[in-house]
Order: sequence, then C-alpha cells, then structure tokens
Amino acid sequence: MRIGIIGAGAVALAVAREALARGHEIVLSSRGGPGALADKVTELGRGASAATVEEAASLDYVLLAVPWKNVEAALRGLPEWNGRVLIDASNPFAETSPKLILADLGGIGASEIVAGFALGARIVKAFNSIRMAHFNEGPIKGQGKRVIFVSGDDEESKRVVKDLIESFGFAAIDLGGLVTGGRMQQAGGPLAGLDLLIAA
Repeated sequence: MRIGIIGAGAVALAVAREALARGHEIVLSSRGGPGALADKVTELGRGASAATVEEAASLDYVLLAVPWKNVEAALRGLPEWNGRVLIDASNPFAETSPKLILADLGGIGASEIVAGFALGARIVKAFNSIRMAHFNEGPIKGQGKRVIFVSGDDEESKRVVKDLIESFGFAAIDLGGLVTGGRMQQAGGPLAGLDLLIAA
C-alpha cells in the first residue's frame, strides 16, 4: 500500500516507521515542501519519499497528522477526494504548550469538522487516542496488546485501517460511526489517551 501523509511530526513519523517495516510505501508531505523533509526521508529509509501536500493527498490512503490549528489550512485547496480514504489522527487542542487546552468545537466532533474540510473523503478516525510514547513502546505490554480505536461510517475503509493497525501488532477496536465513536476517542472524550490492553 502507498500511504500519503499530511504532516511530518511525531505521529506522522511513528506511523510511517511501522508502515515501512511492514513493506508499505510512505509519501511524506508538509507545508515546507518536499525539500524540507529530506532529513526525515533519509532517516525513515527505504520506501519513504517526500512530495507536495497535493501529491500525498492524491493517494488512495492518506493520513492526516497535523496540529489542530493547521487542519483547515492543510486540507484547503486539495484535489477532489472522490471517495479516497482520509485517516484522521488529529486531536482538537487549541494549545499544546505549556499545557494542553482543548479547542471549543461547539459540541461537534473533531472528525466531523475534518470531514467538512475534505468533502467526498471517506474519513476513518484512528491513531489519535493512543499517546505516542505508548505507541513507540510497541504493541505488547506485559501479557496484553495495546488498543488503538477506529471510528468511521464506511465499513470497507475501516476494515483496511483496522487490518493495518493489527499488522503493526496492536488490537484495533471499532467504536462504530464517526459521530459517536469519533467523539469518544478524540481528546476530551472518555477513551482518549488511555493505555488500554486486551489479553494477547
């Protein structure tokens, strides 16, 4: 699978490393352009490349991994989605430093807002509920497998993302549709940031 990634921070690179280790190809992108990502592509190694955001977003599977304040700008002006899959790993933090402050979404789920910026995309919420420190420790903790939640309204695209997560060694748990499940797993929701395990 070729996976386009919008963003090149901790979440983007963590997922990229796992995908590359399973033989997938990764196309990184950021607002700084492909040239700004040369060091990261070199660090990721074989199977990784850099492109413009437009090029990365043109692939069939695209991971959105940018800070919340950059989501609208990252998605604005991209080609028509036409049913391509957008994996939303964003969390609605208005600020992350010196402390985490949640954005006021007016009672709407973050992925519902993302869907409004990416009309025609099949949105799957994933990789946002697990802290990257735990993700980078690996899928196994003691006798259990770490859990990564998945939400979305399209069953086929959810299945592909769940298969990807499970190929990394994690347990993928489907929370249902984007409205209910997405709100449960986003920052501020009851399942956000928990280091949950399933018996391996």
